[in-house]
Amino acid sequence: MFQLNMTQNFNVPIARLFEAWSNIDIIKTWFAPGNMTVPEATAEVEVGGQYRIVMQDEDGAQHIVGGQYKEVSANEKLVFSWQWEGSPNTTLVTVLFKAIDEGTTELMLKHSEFIEEGFRDHHLKGWEGCLANLHKIED
Repeated sequence: MFQLNMTQNFNVPIARLFEAWSNIDIIKTWFAPGNMTVPEATAEVEVGGQYRIVMQDEDGAQHIVGGQYKEVSANEKLVFSWQWEGSPNTTLVTVLFKAIDEGTTELMLKHSEFIEEGFRDHHLKGWEGCLANLHKIED
């Protein structure tokens, strides 16, 4: 099994960064890499709750991911399954939030249980693009 690990700091309070992962209106502004958009998203951010995110390319092609929340600890931790629509493979995403000070938060993301190194590498690029868009909440 393969996994990826990423750590980035955001110039926002911890509650604001957690909200960006749990408020559907904010999720729609960043949860797709590059110039992709999120025309549809749902998220029941509670243990056992489901989420579904539609990422759309500029040409209209859609990439749909969904899963279930396994752990939810406000302003601390999110753990959720990750499965692309039409794929038999399910992976696991863990997001940890740590306050550096009142206005800076460290985000640690671990995406694990990839069966192939190529899948992991593809997701690394995707997460880099998503987190680059997430920095927009700093404005």
